[in-house]
Order: sequence, then structure tokens, then C-alpha cells
Amino acid sequence: MALPFRVGTDDDDAALIDAQEAMQDGRLVERVVRGDAEAYGELVSRHMQRAFSVAYRVLEHREDAEDVVQNSFVRALEKIDRLDRSRPFRPWLLRIVVNQALNFRRGRGIRTTSPLPETAAATGSLPDRQMENSDLRRRLNDALGMLPEKQRTIVQLADLEGLRSGEIGRIMGLADGTVRWHLHEARKSLRSVLAPIREDI
Repeated sequence: MALPFRVGTDDDDAALIDAQEAMQDGRLVERVVRGDAEAYGELVSRHMQRAFSVAYRVLEHREDAEDVVQNSFVRALEKIDRLDRSRPFRPWLLRIVVNQALNFRRGRGIRTTSPLPETAAATGSLPDRQMENSDLRRRLNDALGMLPEKQRTIVQLADLEGLRSGEIGRIMGLADGTVRWHLHEARKSLRSVLAPIREDI
């Protein structure tokens, strides 16, 4: 028997949360435009963690990501009166973060000190396992580095940050279908490059 209503999905729940977040952000943006500095502090608090995470995915270095995020929030404040109020704040901010991070990577390069590890080593893990994990991470990073910049950024935002293709499209100024095509191509390239590694394991 057909149900008289459509059962909600995780995507529906995520869309509802996104809509609620966008409404709250919109009210804060209106206050910022009117000169309320405290409202901008609230926006920074709401989006600092995601902004840093995205910058770190692009730059793979804590201090560089911190610099980029700080600059991005300054740029966002300078441009906030030009934000289309019908559009959500977060993708607009993350587009600034991604552009700043890509410009940083192209222009000044990455610092040569040790990058922040993806995860701390498990307590009591064997040295051989730690070396294997480190080697796999290095080879994955090398494979990502072989991708065109746009595909590398998209796969990082999708597979490492968990962003949906629609939001990535808003961040990068691309159509949803274009994002999905780049993601498909990037994953296909990564599978091809990493296939010999999988056979060795």
C-alpha cells in the first residue's frame, strides 16, 4: 500500500538543517551590514571550524591554513555588503577561503615544516603498521597532486570534507553536474594510480 506521504531521507534532513542555518546566517549578515560587530563575531564562531578544515585540505599545513582563514574572514567582512542576501553565507565564505588557499598555494608555496598528521597514531600500534600507513598517506597525497587543481580541490571537498556536489558548486562557481563530472573523473584517475598499491596490500 502506498504511503500518503514521502518518507524523509538523510538528504532531506541535511537540506532542512542547511536552510535553518542559512536563515540564521542571513539575520546575522543583516546585522553586520548595519554595523553590528558582535554579529560578525557570531558568524566567525559559527563557521571557523569548517573554514579551517577546508583551508587545511587545500594547503595540508596548519599554520598556512590559519593564515588563510584569518585573511578570508577579513576579506569576507570587507565584501559582505556585496553578498546577495538571497544566497546562503557559508558557500560564499568558503568560496573566499578556497580562492585564498589556492592563491596562497600557487604564489607562496607551502612551508617546509612538518604538516599536521591526518590522525594521531593509534596507541600501541606496531612500527611497521605506522610506516605502512605513512607510506599509504604519502602515496595518496602524491596521487592527489597529479590531478588537475580543480579536480583535486573538488575531490578533497567531497571525499575528505563530506560536502555535497551542490554546495561544492556554489563554493567553486560551477554547475552541480560539472562538479559531479569532475568528481567522477578524479576518482577514476585516483583508482588507476592507486591500483598497484591495493594489489601490494
